Amino acid sequence: MDSSLLSDIAEITEIRARAGADARVVFVAGNFNTVHPGHLRLLKFASECGDFLVVGVAGDHIPGALLPAQLRFDGITAISFVNYAFVMTSAPEDIIRVLRPTVVVKGDEHESKDNPEQAAVDEYGGKLMFSSGEMRFSSIDLLKRDILEPNLGSIIRPQDYLDRHAFSMRDLRAIMEKFKGFRVAVIGDLIVDEYVSCEALGMSQEDPTLVVTPILQERFIGGAGIVASHACTLGAEVSYFSVAGTDVAADFAREKLQEYKVTATLFEDDSRPTTLKQRFRAAGKTLLRVSHLRQHDIEPRLARRFIEKVKSSLAACDLVIFSDFNYGCLPQAVVDELIAACVERNIPFVADSQSSSQMGDVSRFKGAMLLTPTEREARLAVRDYNAGLVVLAEQLRQQSRADNIILTLGAEGILVHAKPEDNGDWLTDRLPAFNISPKDTAGAGDSLLTCTSIAMAVGADIWQSMYLGSIAAACQISRVGNIPLSSTDLMQELKDFSITDTLLASSGQRKM
Repeated sequence: MDSSLLSDIAEITEIRARAGADARVVFVAGNFNTVHPGHLRLLKFASECGDFLVVGVAGDHIPGALLPAQLRFDGITAISFVNYAFVMTSAPEDIIRVLRPTVVVKGDEHESKDNPEQAAVDEYGGKLMFSSGEMRFSSIDLLKRDILEPNLGSIIRPQDYLDRHAFSMRDLRAIMEKFKGFRVAVIGDLIVDEYVSCEALGMSQEDPTLVVTPILQERFIGGAGIVASHACTLGAEVSYFSVAGTDVAADFAREKLQEYKVTATLFEDDSRPTTLKQRFRAAGKTLLRVSHLRQHDIEPRLARRFIEKVKSSLAACDLVIFSDFNYGCLPQAVVDELIAACVERNIPFVADSQSSSQMGDVSRFKGAMLLTPTEREARLAVRDYNAGLVVLAEQLRQQSRADNIILTLGAEGILVHAKPEDNGDWLTDRLPAFNISPKDTAGAGDSLLTCTSIAMAVGADIWQSMYLGSIAAACQISRVGNIPLSSTDLMQELKDFSITDTLLASSGQRKM
């Protein structure tokens, strides 16, 4: 045996062990002096041709290798969809004869040339393919950046509101420090959000239908699960209670909640799947949402177990957050008994009850410290579709007996109807939307609810709390998908105003 093949055989043994006996191995070899978009497209294509992508990096002795092998190897191993890479000491065709990959991939430019790999794959029935990949790979990279990298540059911070209510960014930073170790219980529907990013191919010739192809799928924790996750990553100690099916979506949710350090109690209900919402997106817009769910109330025996488990945890709880999506996790009898338990133990509670594609009534959470409905949800609760916003908020306050109402108005910001300290007239103020160029508004309400309510529970007033909540929402919608809030990002946005900020604010142009 050629001595140069000995070290490659050791690598091949490791490849077989990692890939497993039934995996379809794909092999690509090259110099890879500088990993450029063309390489990435080729390797992405190769990864989709089988189960386990192996890349052989040419050794320093090969003509055309301009950089040290270790540097070129490091560039390849940094690519997430490459399962295994090694520096070759022998020719690719000799490695192929021993490795026996299902598919060998080379660039299109090699198709008209002599390819010694062809004879090697013919010996055992493998396949040699030529491709330069697809341009859509560049879109995948951009989509992942949209998810992982928030665009915080589009966040504004109104100074006039701080002056009006006599507090500073330093005060807000001190409030956030109190989040650490604060004990929160979150109760409500578990949802898994799946974002299917697509590339538009055009219009169907048979009927007026938009034709797309999926290029990236990402799953996130949603519903009350993301509220619990936000609270945890902001520093609180969080217990989360919900109901889930016995399915893959539930397994995913448990793993993510554990990753975010949420103490989760998920009661299994065989009569329903875990709610899964798919969003099909293209060019930064949602084309279609498909919800896989059942909306019936949990059955009485499960409800009793649910109530008892939550009540047993309240002794170690400083705040309860009801995050209701009206999918059956919180029947009225469950809500009433848990609210009575909070009142008996003097534990503040807040609530949000979403009514987008479903119907709900946020006023059913009687006596809450805070409710955060949209304008539509408030109108549904009080059945008034004509009143002005302040009158609407007052009607909801009276019907729900809540201490504070925040109406979320989308691009118009938020309006608060707040309980006065001296039992005088109720106070109203508003804040504009802080993010002037959002990427994905789906998680704004959950982040606003989480941050505002914890701030109030640790001692901040409603004015400080809603400002903090607005910054949290602005950070959340600066990226695509439900990723828990970063306390680092929030603290960055709570830095003190500079002279430049003040000048921009006076001209109405401030942008951080």
